[in-house]
Amino acid sequence: MSSSDEDYVADSDDDAGANQPSAKHGTRSSGPVKASGDAGGRKRAAWEDIQRSWDTIVEGADGSINSAVEGLREAGKRKRLLKDTTPLQRGIIRHLILIIDLSFAMVEKDLRPTRYLLTIRYASEFVTEYFEQNPISQLGIIGMRDGIAVRISDMSGNPTEHIEKLKGLREQQGQGNPSLQNALEMSRAALFHAPSHGTREILIIYGALLSSDPGDIHETIQSLITDRIRVSVVGLAAQVAICAELCKSTNAGDEGNYSVALNEQHFRELVMAITTPPVTRTKKQSQSSLLMMGFPSRTLGSGKTMSFCACHSKLSRGGYLCSRCNSKVCSLPAECPACGLTLILSTHLARSYHHLFPLKNWIEVPWSVAWSENSKACFSCLSKFPEIPKDVGADGEPRRKPGEHKGTSESSRYACEVCGNHFCIDCDVFAHEVAHNCPGCQGDTRAGEKDGIVRDGARGDGDVVMVG
Repeated sequence: MSSSDEDYVADSDDDAGANQPSAKHGTRSSGPVKASGDAGGRKRAAWEDIQRSWDTIVEGADGSINSAVEGLREAGKRKRLLKDTTPLQRGIIRHLILIIDLSFAMVEKDLRPTRYLLTIRYASEFVTEYFEQNPISQLGIIGMRDGIAVRISDMSGNPTEHIEKLKGLREQQGQGNPSLQNALEMSRAALFHAPSHGTREILIIYGALLSSDPGDIHETIQSLITDRIRVSVVGLAAQVAICAELCKSTNAGDEGNYSVALNEQHFRELVMAITTPPVTRTKKQSQSSLLMMGFPSRTLGSGKTMSFCACHSKLSRGGYLCSRCNSKVCSLPAECPACGLTLILSTHLARSYHHLFPLKNWIEVPWSVAWSENSKACFSCLSKFPEIPKDVGADGEPRRKPGEHKGTSESSRYACEVCGNHFCIDCDVFAHEVAHNCPGCQGDTRAGEKDGIVRDGARGDGDVVMVG
């Protein structure tokens, strides 16, 4: 019995020693420990190097972290703005099918509140932003559940109808297996009658790691390539091999159309990135062609009897009369059900124009330029800029501050390279994401006379002003 007791005590000592923090690995409280310089030392794993977000926060001169927090917010705004602004030929008349995974995999709670509810919310925001950026485009929604494809809303240009259909899905719950092949075949059928001058696209929000297909999905992929349909996938769980092959095959070998969301914010950014029209690749799409469109007049119908609309066969007083056959439609843009003429407003064309000639990124203004031009307030909103520090060196540059974020301006000023005016970060975001025009260039009447040449209707930022 005595020997057994001694063995028991020895095992307890080993266990106690195993629970002690190792000088080789470290703990959360002690922090990561540098690897030893021995040649035979074990290589450290990625999870052993703990990255603490609070280590990057640097206190200001007043002892607060307000300046550091503002720097993080400004860096996040600039990150969204620094995009490639090269003018490219894009398909501004788009026909897109949104496929949503409604299977059992969407009840997971790794994305709050659940994958299902968050996807429905982001899908509604995507519909609104899609028609804001592409007002003369069409959209349809399809769901995947119980091994079949479910048509949620038909192809149309009215965002209200799509949002109402998505709201009805909130009362339901994800169930069954998804069928990627059935959803792609239904999308092919919906895009079959799309005109050749527009794009054919499919966006899939996929949360499962499997697909219950009735046949060979590789044949469906070949059919999509033949029909010139582009597919983009946003995954919520992990990368799936068939989804990667699907995106690569339908996008001319480009692997950038398949992404997996890391968190809620990244998920929203991936979905909203699809609102930008794709670049035309094929020679047939790049050829110039004339497209007949009608600009109908609105009828209020005040004091008149109600009449049926040609699009939904519903009684209404107001509407738009087709410029060719005088048929009444409820909203625009739309295609006349009687004569097939595309009906839009002039403002729809103007809102689609900025994709072809995007506003150039504004540059960061150093303290030397801010001091020489004596800029004290934003040109657009007149908000005051930070005062120029007194410790500016002889070369015109101040001492670098610790914790300064890359991509942000040290003087909180951003300048348009065309008009030279200085703006704040909020006006920078508004001009590039909402207005798509520079306030300084639009207000400068001398933009076309800089070189002694008057360019009728031309602006220095690449925009064209319609002169009536």
